[in-house]
Amino acid sequence: MEVSVRDNNVEQALRVLKKKMQREGVFREVKLRNCYEKPSERKARENSECIRRTRKLARKTAMREGLIPMKKKDDDKRKSY
Repeated sequence: MEVSVRDNNVEQALRVLKKKMQREGVFREVKLRNCYEKPSERKARENSECIRRTRKLARKTAMREGLIPMKKKDDDKRKSY
């Protein structure tokens, strides 16, 4: 992973690096590998993650099909006066 620093703007380069690392899942991986995880705990965690992904996918498909009303975005809530 490589981030270039432009015009000595290190803060912006750090923000870009953190965003890339977040997208790649580096922080989550470090957190998981920080201490030992029992195989039974790992299996339970992976199972719950699978359930969460499945429910999210089902919710999205139901929204696309019109069975569930679409969530409004923040822009729609704000009114311009």
